[in-house]
Amino acid sequence: MIQTAPLPSAQLRHIVSEVEPWTVDGHWSVLFGGRTNTTWQVAGEDQCLVLKLYRAASGNPLFPNDAQAESLMLRHLAGLGIAPELVTEFDAPEGYCTLYHAIPGDPWRENVAEVADMMRKLHAQPVPSGLRRIPNGSAEILEHADHILSRCHQHIELSELRPLLDVPPTDETVLLHCDMVPGNLITNEAGLHLIDWQCPGVGDPCEDMAIFVSPAMQGLYRGSALSAEELDGFLACIPQHEARYRSLAPAYHYRMAAYCAWKVEQGTPDYAAGYEAEVAALKG
Repeated sequence: MIQTAPLPSAQLRHIVSEVEPWTVDGHWSVLFGGRTNTTWQVAGEDQCLVLKLYRAASGNPLFPNDAQAESLMLRHLAGLGIAPELVTEFDAPEGYCTLYHAIPGDPWRENVAEVADMMRKLHAQPVPSGLRRIPNGSAEILEHADHILSRCHQHIELSELRPLLDVPPTDETVLLHCDMVPGNLITNEAGLHLIDWQCPGVGDPCEDMAIFVSPAMQGLYRGSALSAEELDGFLACIPQHEARYRSLAPAYHYRMAAYCAWKVEQGTPDYAAGYEAEVAALKG
């Protein structure tokens, strides 16, 4: 959704115009849709850019907001058609900013095979140095979930549903987006693209799979969870990881339920339905 106000400060617009002079006469709009940072779009006759202003780190226990990591990934994936093309990055009085080319299109709604193709392409890329390590194996995922739940006060009963699993870590770690929700998957005539790279990492391919198929994340960003047919179809497109994902699914659902509980207690009530959806999936 696009709205005409509020605009970025005159100082921010001046900095952008020094890099891209045409933006002096461009049309600025604020973009809504992201849940963490502030983004604007500036459009000219034949080009369009996005300016992202990062908010201060919020201590999010599942989706950290690392501005430098996003810049690193946009540079690392330049020219591959996976991520936006970075123009520049800079510090401003309001905070750290990135400027990149806008990707026209719409958030993903259907065609799970397309997402599986994107995921395989991303996971095949080399891993740049400096990325965080993502919990790997059931013990680490459940420990992560316990840490998130320890920050809650009103959903302690979730701990009674903690699954008993013993899935070892995998040595086949890959480059991960770690926030592959429908709102970050943009589709257009050129295919599927990934935006919002502020929490990448290196780890088990099942991490990206779990975030994508999460009932809570699908509900928040698409309006409904994947159907059983869509879930099976998606996993069938990544057969080398299907069995491992299914064995780890209870741990991922438990962790996402803990995250939704934390978000509710942080004052975001739309995560309540996500909590219930993850608990239902956990119970099977």
